[in-house]
Amino acid sequence: MDRREELTEFLKTRRARIRPEDLGLKVFGNGRRRVPGLRREELAQAAGVSADYYVRLEQGRTDNVSQEILDAVAGVLGLNDDERAHLQRLAKPVRRPKQRRTVQRVRPAMQQLLAALDGVPAFVLGRRMDVLAWNPLAAALIVDFGALSTKERNMPRLVFLDDSSRDFYPQWEAVAGETVEYLRMYAGRNPDDPELAELIGELSIHSEEFRTQWARHDVRDKSFGVKRMVHPLVGELTLQYETLVMPGDPDQMLVTYSAEAGTPSESALKLLASWTAPTVQPQIAEQAAELP
Repeated sequence: MDRREELTEFLKTRRARIRPEDLGLKVFGNGRRRVPGLRREELAQAAGVSADYYVRLEQGRTDNVSQEILDAVAGVLGLNDDERAHLQRLAKPVRRPKQRRTVQRVRPAMQQLLAALDGVPAFVLGRRMDVLAWNPLAAALIVDFGALSTKERNMPRLVFLDDSSRDFYPQWEAVAGETVEYLRMYAGRNPDDPELAELIGELSIHSEEFRTQWARHDVRDKSFGVKRMVHPLVGELTLQYETLVMPGDPDQMLVTYSAEAGTPSESALKLLASWTAPTVQPQIAEQAAELP
């Protein structure tokens, strides 16, 4: 991934969301504009920098851009916290020595924790949203990860390339959007990940929806929320999910699902656990990955 190109496209798509009128800028003439949203000169004026400097910033041709300027640009564009962090990484990248490839492993203690989460679907995501480990109820709820190849144990592939995901997620568009937004966030952190480039290429070739959403350059970190699912055995569930970054490895995240007490979703989840969890063993899937 080319950092300068990413920075250019990210800022262009953010400018397109802002109208001059939103900043109190007058639009002269008949109002017809060749580009949507703010022009670069208008953004520069609102941010208090020269138009030439902002052009160089958007093209990634500025070295050691000040934090004050980035904050000013972010403020004009109305960036949220995740977008500000993404802009920071693209405009002021941290130079890190390239390290050898290694296997991304889940600690045995974490696998024990997964197995101990009785009644709670839980799994560990690694780089590129690869599924590294899971407990029985996660396999029963989402998919039997153990029956998939290592390459197929990847949430973006499951969402965009598995047709059954559209039936499983009633709000598929929202789930797909969240998946792309996190993948874009990951790309900003790991621009030199060759397996990421392979994944993006594969998804772009086989999924028009992915191509469209990827071109938006929206970013969002994975945190918490609510998902609706329709399971073939127990029907519809509304589950709350939490994402916890693993200590010692920021590229591993523990994801858990839970149902609100006293709801039909809680009953359905308990029923699913009683039917299938005892037959599915906890597993760890080792994944080759690039060190950060």
